[in-house]
Amino acid sequence: MTAYETDLPTLPVEAGDPLLDLLNGFIAELRAVGIPASLTENLDAMEAVKHVPITDRETFKYALAATLVKNQAHWKAFETVFEVYFSLRGAQYEIAADDLDEADEADGEIRAEGDRGSGGDMLSPEELAEMLYRALMRGDSEMLRAAAREAVRRYAGMEPGRPVGGTYYLYRTLRNLDLEGVLERLMDAEQHTEGDVDDFDLRLRRDEFELRIAELKRQIEAEIRRRLVADRGVEAMAKTLRKPLPSDIDFMHASREEMASLRKAIYPLTRKLAARLVRKRRHGRAGPLDFRSTVRHSLSYGGVPVEPKFRHPRPHKPDIMVVADVSGSVAAFARFTLHLVHAISSQFSKVRSFVFIDGLDEVTGFFEGADDIAEAVHRVNTEADVVWVDGHSDYGHALGVFWDNYADDVGPRTTVLILGDARNNYHAPEGWIVKALQQKARHVFWLNPEPRSYWDTGDSIVGEYAPHCDGVFEVRNLRQLEAFVDRLA
Repeated sequence: MTAYETDLPTLPVEAGDPLLDLLNGFIAELRAVGIPASLTENLDAMEAVKHVPITDRETFKYALAATLVKNQAHWKAFETVFEVYFSLRGAQYEIAADDLDEADEADGEIRAEGDRGSGGDMLSPEELAEMLYRALMRGDSEMLRAAAREAVRRYAGMEPGRPVGGTYYLYRTLRNLDLEGVLERLMDAEQHTEGDVDDFDLRLRRDEFELRIAELKRQIEAEIRRRLVADRGVEAMAKTLRKPLPSDIDFMHASREEMASLRKAIYPLTRKLAARLVRKRRHGRAGPLDFRSTVRHSLSYGGVPVEPKFRHPRPHKPDIMVVADVSGSVAAFARFTLHLVHAISSQFSKVRSFVFIDGLDEVTGFFEGADDIAEAVHRVNTEADVVWVDGHSDYGHALGVFWDNYADDVGPRTTVLILGDARNNYHAPEGWIVKALQQKARHVFWLNPEPRSYWDTGDSIVGEYAPHCDGVFEVRNLRQLEAFVDRLA
């Protein structure tokens, strides 16, 4: 008998069962946020959840994850959608506000600990603080969950139908709990215990208490989300909490948290791209016909060249020259592109980097021998000499400096990448320089982080340069950047 061949009830996923509609909505939401969930994987998920106990929520989540999540970068988005769609489950697996009352009554026995006569009344602030202190001191998960529910009920101030986000309710709840003060009280109690307690033991205990407080915060977030789902419905909450995958985050409008997720996502992306470029180069088209080898092998077929033989191609690695606008919000796009290109520099024979605003400076030396590419990119942002007059973008002057100083280095094996939104502040475009570069180079590509609908509006002059490029691409996120780099091979 396996661990789950028990008498616990399992999930009856059958036609007409409310859970089936819930799972279908869950799959649809995963697809909406960008997680690929095929029909086969959907069926696998339906089959998997038939074999897990209803009461084991974590196992239920991981059973779905094992069948639906194929990329570690998708895990956070999957977890968010799961927490919304399965935050409440009634007896028939329906989302209903009545579940909140059932959960509140279930906490009655725990809240009655001490001198409480009835669990149905709201605790006083002092009683709630004491309950929270005891739960954290003991590491009692059930009491911690009850304390989280009581704290939300008392301090969040949630009102049905009120269009307020969960972050506001979380802030109100945590502000009233004063968890920093609770942590200090816990540590004072540890210091006054009988026996010697050295500094190392105290640090360990502090770490343990901080972990328990972090779990309390997660329980409070879950309780707020549970009540919001009961009030607004699953689909409305899913749309409210929907966030793009790291590969779909817009460089130009990423928040600080999203920028951090982008930095984490770029490392596995560079490894995947490097492997893909090697494989693409290795298994490229056949070389020219090898006449002598073909004749030699035809002898076994009576002199008939049944099996033509070709010379193995020796594809060369291209030279890359990156010319990046680092002004304003475009800087985030340039930073990630420089990061990506240099992280896979082993796939190119030579990589040279230039950055500009209205002046231009070569920054290749910042990357040479750098163990941490992020640090090299930071040096680019802080040390590069890119201001000529007033620090406002001037593509014409920057391209002119590039042509005067580095045009002789551009050859038939060179691919020039120009990164920027082509917003020139109404300066002279000097489009002839891009045309001249195209005549000297193997390829000239322009990568623009703005939506295509914004091109050639206002001071954008993409149209001045596009006719002289081998391609102008909208590259607003890592997914589009990955697709373009794959094209460079």
